[in-house]
Amino acid sequence: MNHSVPAEIVTPAIMIDIDVLDRNIERMASSMLSRGLKLRPHVKTHKTLEIAARQLAAGATGLTVATIGEAEVFAAGGASDIFIAYPLWVEAHHADRLRKLAETCAVAVGVDSVESATSMGQHLGVDAGTIDVLIEVDSGHHRSGVLPEEVVAVAQAAASAGLSVAGVFTFPGHSYKPGMPTGAARNENDALGRAAAALSEAGFDVRTISGGSTPTALLASETVATELRPGVYVFGDAQQLELERCTWADIALTVAATVVSRHEAAGGNVRRVVVDAGSKILGSDRPDWATGYGRLPEFHEARITALSEHHATVVWPDSEELPKLGQRLRVIPNHVCLAMNLVDEVTVVRDGAVVDRWNVAARGRNN
Repeated sequence: MNHSVPAEIVTPAIMIDIDVLDRNIERMASSMLSRGLKLRPHVKTHKTLEIAARQLAAGATGLTVATIGEAEVFAAGGASDIFIAYPLWVEAHHADRLRKLAETCAVAVGVDSVESATSMGQHLGVDAGTIDVLIEVDSGHHRSGVLPEEVVAVAQAAASAGLSVAGVFTFPGHSYKPGMPTGAARNENDALGRAAAALSEAGFDVRTISGGSTPTALLASETVATELRPGVYVFGDAQQLELERCTWADIALTVAATVVSRHEAAGGNVRRVVVDAGSKILGSDRPDWATGYGRLPEFHEARITALSEHHATVVWPDSEELPKLGQRLRVIPNHVCLAMNLVDEVTVVRDGAVVDRWNVAARGRNN
């Protein structure tokens, strides 16, 4: 495998290794099939029609999005089954867009309060029954979602508002910390199981129990879920590397960058280089446990210690020769979802050669 940056690429630029991408897609699809689970990947990670088509062709039963805008893009691109995994607050303009979506594909949305269910039903009016809703459950991430024992009240409000209650969902976001994926998966299974049981006992037909995250999706643990919604798995990123949820060989997305400044150690300074990939292409996410703002796949000990908008400062290990000015390097972002939303186009490579360019079709569709 050739890891060089093709000469025709002007840095900084996002590169996607198509062979690694396809391998990641196939591995997740095969894992879900072997466990009898449906795969509904979260496409907010890549926002790209070509990658969604590959996921669906590999066996995904539908797509997950975060916003109505993303849903509109992927529905226009041919997706027939979309879940907006977000506790929407629906007003008149949202309702109009949801109605139009439901004319072209199956649509489900999230809800996590009596008030939001009521508002959604009121604004959808006679069309409320065309939209499935899933009640969001807090399984330990403590962001949005209700406790398992609170799902029935929300479901009853949704049903009273004319909405079709399809089941429950959660996001085990606390899996994005070292040592947490296994425990988060247990939390997820417990919360979903209790919530689904409560709905069933209240007379609801629970058709969908939806969970999953990239750190937990490939864990071989028992689950009550009927579908999982990982997203980052298609690319991998520096967070997944440091969580040991992917390997260096699984990284499909890197940012091509050029060394624009170099400094040998002198006067107490560390050996460092600066590359032309800053926060405006890498994103600025850095969890408190991360060792830097990104990683370099060819130089495992190097660390990005500071980001500006157009600069990344890379502290260089003493064991490696300091790169020359003009040398082209590859950088792995901490969080690929942010990086994809910062560019209009990505370059697709195979064995060190450019083979295609894809538009980031859902970039900026944040509402």
